[in-house]
Amino acid sequence: MPFRIRQFEKGDFETLWQIDQDCFDPQLAYSRPELAFYMRRPSAFTLVAEGAGKERPKDGARVAASKILGFIVAEKQRQNGHIITIDVIEEARRLGVGSALLASAEDRLRGNGAVAVELETAVNNEAAIRFYKQKGYFVERTVRGYYSNQMDALVMGKPLASSL
Repeated sequence: MPFRIRQFEKGDFETLWQIDQDCFDPQLAYSRPELAFYMRRPSAFTLVAEGAGKERPKDGARVAASKILGFIVAEKQRQNGHIITIDVIEEARRLGVGSALLASAEDRLRGNGAVAVELETAVNNEAAIRFYKQKGYFVERTVRGYYSNQMDALVMGKPLASSL
């Protein structure tokens, strides 16, 4: 499935919020105001993975085949990067979309001077934990009651080696 990574555009917001709702349990998914808050933080950026399909005719009209497949919200805090969320629609999982989003965010953080990156994931999200470990992340600590004061989170980190 061909796709491209691009910068978030304002018109993407509702689609991104709906993807977040579909990707996470209601106790973990962001409300609209929460997602908007994180995306608007001064040091934050949002990247979108969009299907790079060609336009095709449908019922006599031309309909764009491009579709948002996933997104990542990240920010730089002092010398560290922070992955706020990464979401990929179900039919695009295991096709390299999440890997490309994460690599693009890490590259941007590194380019902005970050020397390491951290993220949080629910302790029971085995697929995410496996994914992040494959990408070089390691468990730093557990935060009790991180999600809605009910579910614990693992804080995972990774050094961002300079590409010099």
